[in-house]
Amino acid sequence: MTRFDTTEDSALELDRLDPLGPYRERFCLPEGVIYLLGNSLGLLSKDAEASLQRVLSEWKELAIRGWLEASEPWFTFAERLGERAASLVGAAPEDVVATGTTTVNIHALVSAFYEPRGARRRILADELDFPSDLYALQSQVALRGLDPERDLVLVPSRDARTIEEEDVIERMTEEVALVFLPSVLYRSGQLLDMARLTREAHERGIPIGFDCCHSAGVVRHAFDEWGVDFATWCGYKYLNAGPGSSAFLYVNGRHASRRPRLAGWFGFVKERQFEMLPRFEPQPGARGFQISSPGILGSAPLEGALDLILRAGPERIEAKSRQATAYLIHLVDELLTQPPYDFRVGTPREPHRRGGHVALHRGGGAHRIAAALEERGVIVDYRPPDVLRIAPAALYNTFHEIWRAVHHIREIVDSGEHASQEDTPAIIP
Repeated sequence: MTRFDTTEDSALELDRLDPLGPYRERFCLPEGVIYLLGNSLGLLSKDAEASLQRVLSEWKELAIRGWLEASEPWFTFAERLGERAASLVGAAPEDVVATGTTTVNIHALVSAFYEPRGARRRILADELDFPSDLYALQSQVALRGLDPERDLVLVPSRDARTIEEEDVIERMTEEVALVFLPSVLYRSGQLLDMARLTREAHERGIPIGFDCCHSAGVVRHAFDEWGVDFATWCGYKYLNAGPGSSAFLYVNGRHASRRPRLAGWFGFVKERQFEMLPRFEPQPGARGFQISSPGILGSAPLEGALDLILRAGPERIEAKSRQATAYLIHLVDELLTQPPYDFRVGTPREPHRRGGHVALHRGGGAHRIAAALEERGVIVDYRPPDVLRIAPAALYNTFHEIWRAVHHIREIVDSGEHASQEDTPAIIP
């Protein structure tokens, strides 16, 4: 285990030894800013910019011929991007496709895997999940003529920050038809034990899926090995593909014959798609879950972004992320827990139980401190009622930036400058 100290020289030495340090130059870094919000929106890389510019040029020069004649033909772009992303989640290349958005993909996947019958009619989720996921699950229950208040079961948190796997497993009863959970809780950064939860669900005959928006690209997964039934994740957080970029979905190969319930023409068998037949015939597996034509411009940055991630190495990205979050936790423990700072770490300290961000709790004024940090050019975010989320991205953040951010917090509290900030928090999406 790396031993840290709180000196600036130590931070600079960590940067000197960082094998991913050179990748920082591949990103467009906002001038004069310490950007620690990669868990909400990753920064633009020169690689993502280049692939977007290439597709724009192809549109300009080829027009409609780009569907078949672009260097990466748009007609199969979603499948090719899925193949690139598959190794990040431990999936077979044909079982991942770039399509839709996270919430749309949740609807598409849950509608196919949620099969209430008799007493087995409930969906099991958790009370700390991102609200959009819960809205989608409520809708899916209601669409089956069932009662979301009764048939969407939310596992409670013992501490308002984390979810215990034992509590999830205890609620995998004979009334549960589907389990759907986040890989990482968006407030606290807790990483759930997906392998264990999948194993326990399957022992009870229950399919299970995951929202991996807060883990894909920063934590390696092994979906095929674990037996995960399905999953979805976005492209704009740790994958750095930009706002509005396409999301991904995964369907385990053993479900290749499962028919989508939300059919659309881009999920049609590829070889016959342009025959415009009136009856839907899906591609096998994940690719059949495409609905609309892919947003080519929203997908284009993914090509360069994924290529950069794969060159850097998912293993090294995960290792740097764990080291960076451990370093941040150490600095908080040493420099920000005592009065008048009064922060406490709300993220699990075990490396295997956290994703890519750290949640800092403060009894009062956290939103004012976030606003004061922004005025100083330090970008983190605030989540009610008392959380600052800080996400050092492995490919472009430095240990020195983490050290400087912590010292900015100390200076803000020491000077009292946060007291003059607006009482109404500005919440970053």
